[in-house]
Amino acid sequence: MDVEWGAKTLCFWGQEAAPITRAGEAQPPALHPVARLPLTGSCVRRMLSNLNEWLWQERFWLPPNNSWAQLEDRDGLVYAHPRDLLASLPLALALVVVRIVFERFVGLPLSRWLGVRDRSRRQVRPNAVLEKHFLVEGPRPEESQLALLAAQCGLTLRQTQRWFRVRRNQDRPCLTQKFCEASWRFVFYLCSFVGGACVLYHESWLWAPVNCWDNYPEQALKPALYWWYLLELSFYISLVMTLPFDIRRKDFKEQVVHHFVTILLITFSYSANLLRIGSLVLLLHDASDYLLEACKMFNYTRFRLACDALFVVFSLVFFYTRLVLFPTQILYTTYYESIINRGPFFGYYFFNALLGLLQLLHVFWSCLILRMLYNFTRKGRMEKDIRSDVEETDSSEGEPDAEHPPLKNGAVRGPRAAPEDAEGPRSRAAGRLANGHTPAS
Repeated sequence: MDVEWGAKTLCFWGQEAAPITRAGEAQPPALHPVARLPLTGSCVRRMLSNLNEWLWQERFWLPPNNSWAQLEDRDGLVYAHPRDLLASLPLALALVVVRIVFERFVGLPLSRWLGVRDRSRRQVRPNAVLEKHFLVEGPRPEESQLALLAAQCGLTLRQTQRWFRVRRNQDRPCLTQKFCEASWRFVFYLCSFVGGACVLYHESWLWAPVNCWDNYPEQALKPALYWWYLLELSFYISLVMTLPFDIRRKDFKEQVVHHFVTILLITFSYSANLLRIGSLVLLLHDASDYLLEACKMFNYTRFRLACDALFVVFSLVFFYTRLVLFPTQILYTTYYESIINRGPFFGYYFFNALLGLLQLLHVFWSCLILRMLYNFTRKGRMEKDIRSDVEETDSSEGEPDAEHPPLKNGAVRGPRAAPEDAEGPRSRAAGRLANGHTPAS
């Protein structure tokens, strides 16, 4: 019996099989690429559709016995929808433009008005061989490489070391650039903290985090909370976009991890309608971030007393919000109170894992702050940010100083000391101190 199949085409990884005709004879497939594009495109769309269905399974994002249908807008109530976050991409680009304009027309004049002055830097003599090694192999060659480069260029080892040191100093950011970057972040964090406090001030979950789980996940979205959330996400996306151009500090890797974890937390909390607890996390972080940026700004100026006072205030706020409030209020309520009336699900573990990683970063930065506080109590003033990279001198490279060559015993020659047999006890004591001897007690 003749069976009518109709002309069909099977798709597997972008390739089509031969059409099956009524007579059961296979015809050769079309080889023209243009003719295959629609079929390949439909296959890709089908794969993306399957991936989309798998990714947005309710068991990943919502507690058990809940569905996306419960979060559809109805009766004048608006709920959070993941597609709303697409608006953060153009807004992030807009923030990058605003930042450039702000640093050029606000941050730069403000730095000059506050007396921020860039140090004059020596320029290296052009050297194609050394410049190629600097750009390709790295700015810190090994001693064997230095000797080989010195022989190729007809320079001494000391001259080659000095060339790389001066070349590295040329690429280090100047104080004006640091001030402009800190001023932009200060303005944003301050506005974000004040705006977030105004949005959450009248909300019950600000004062009692356990209320974050009342009637979850059916919690309506307020317009003010949406715009604040969107602005925070756009800002951190803009920070990731400008990472290649921002000042690289010693905790650069930790900063990158922090930015990506924050973006994941904001995105996931919005998509899973965890806006209440997510808003508390954002507010706690903004509470100390603007103080840190203000401290940096004063550190680049001559207002040392204001810098020291702000650093102490920042340290207290940071320790209280990140090491006290965050674990005892945020982590506690997300780990225990969030599943009192509902069972755990994938989103519960994923969200808590991200918060735990964020807490580890808090501990890392707390150790850095404690080191700075220790130096502050010893010296009576706040030193440079230990994450910053400073310009190198001859001594920082381990090179001998031309004015004070090393002695045979390894000590460095200091100022001319008074001879031991000089007249008077003061001269003899000064001679002993200059030679590194201390009187016995």
